[in-house]
Amino acid sequence: MIAVCGGSTLGYWLQGVESPPVLPKLWFRFSRSDQGIGWGGYVVNRARYKGFASVRSTARLQMACVNEKVDNVGDLGEDGSELDEKSRNGHVTVAGRAVSQLATVGNSTNIMWHGCSVDKAERQKLLKQKGCVIWITGLSGSGKSTVACALSQSLHCRGKLSYILDGDNVRHGLNRDLSFKAEDRAENIRRVGEVAKLFADAGVICIASLISPYRRDRDACRALLPEGSFIEVFMDVPLHVCEARDPKGLYKLARAGKIKGFTGIHDPYEPPLNCEIALKHSEEVLCSPVDMGEKVIHYLEENGYLQA
Repeated sequence: MIAVCGGSTLGYWLQGVESPPVLPKLWFRFSRSDQGIGWGGYVVNRARYKGFASVRSTARLQMACVNEKVDNVGDLGEDGSELDEKSRNGHVTVAGRAVSQLATVGNSTNIMWHGCSVDKAERQKLLKQKGCVIWITGLSGSGKSTVACALSQSLHCRGKLSYILDGDNVRHGLNRDLSFKAEDRAENIRRVGEVAKLFADAGVICIASLISPYRRDRDACRALLPEGSFIEVFMDVPLHVCEARDPKGLYKLARAGKIKGFTGIHDPYEPPLNCEIALKHSEEVLCSPVDMGEKVIHYLEENGYLQA
């Protein structure tokens, strides 16, 4: 059995240990104390288990047990250098052998990532496109959903597969348990980000259309995806224009005090600082949703997303 934590190897059996004890599949807590090694909430006397040594010190000394028996310690090298612990998608490599890894993610324990021979590259080849997330953000009434639909239609006409995750639509099902309080709004964005990641992994061009007012939440979604696969589109439309449009009558309700915490009225909207595309409102030049969608299409073409 080998103990691992994230991207760090925490321990191994030194040569000379004939039969290391069977470790249960649970979380371990290690102590830096010289008196003993904290193990499953208990302290194991070093005198009894002299063979178990720490390879690396980490700030958070927690680790999960890998469900794999090592025939001899020589597999790891005398200093553990031959243990190549990638901890990616729930797998590690020991002396060139793939090992399944039980993991703890959030509140989910003893879980394992199951891979498949049909991967993202194969799906993209089938669809003749590259999966990505187009994240359209802006105030209510800025035209996010309208542009998202126009963009999806344009992609469809080009034979490209896309799917829209609209902020209101996902609250009809997946996120219907969430309110518009700050913590629930953050969770709303997190869930949509995770679903969008799955669509992109499937090779689909996912169009997420949400107010998503806070940079930290949008940046967290960006961090879920490979570099370049998150395309932030900012609907740069002034508040007074959005309020004049008021397609759902929400601004009127917010001004009347019937809606609390409304973005732009009570709560702030943090515009992107380094978005890939900004669709700016202009009083002089009227730009249709189709034209705005074409600007996004141009970006996708220029960056190779419309081909495998």
